[in-house]
Amino acid sequence: MKLFFRNVLLIVSGLALISIFGCQKAYYGMWETVGKEKRHLLKDQVEKVQDEQAGASEDFKDALTRIQEIYGFDGGELEAQYKRLTKDYEDCVSRAAAVDERIERVQTIAEDLFDEWESEIDEIGNPTFKKDSRRKLSDTKQRYQRMESSMTAAQSKMEPVLERLNDYVLYLKHNLNAQAIGALGKEVAGIEDEVADLIRDIDRSIAEADAFIETL
Repeated sequence: MKLFFRNVLLIVSGLALISIFGCQKAYYGMWETVGKEKRHLLKDQVEKVQDEQAGASEDFKDALTRIQEIYGFDGGELEAQYKRLTKDYEDCVSRAAAVDERIERVQTIAEDLFDEWESEIDEIGNPTFKKDSRRKLSDTKQRYQRMESSMTAAQSKMEPVLERLNDYVLYLKHNLNAQAIGALGKEVAGIEDEVADLIRDIDRSIAEADAFIETL
């Protein structure tokens, strides 16, 4: 059952990517008919990563808040609290899968864009133009690599937090009592630190994406 929801979503996302990117040439050709080149598509996908990351930041904050509320629970129906935490966890799983999918799309389009750029440079006969275009390609690659590194760093922080949330959800499912709340309280500080670290990485990633988009 561990991270079951995320595994299902990743499978669905993978199938969607096959559908979308199964024929790259046709995909790009479709967009080119409406005036969108690969750089435009890359910009669009980077912005969508940012949107999903911002949503993930809020979802993880909500899950943390729910855990804090359960730890401070003072009577009432613990089952209802558990169900709310389960829903928050599922939201985090869904959002993390969406972030994974968007980053994969960015990586695919960026690779295709740089390959096209490189091949087109070879077609340039003017030495000055060729040198300038190659320099711009190199600069763009470096900026992209900084952004991608920041994205994947934030992405990698989600999995450990999801695993910890999954532990909490399952433990509460098996132990809906005051003793379980006490045990949960001992772990609150750890999850607070992990979520705070994740949020910082997400914020850095969004800022790097902003900087990349401005120069694209």
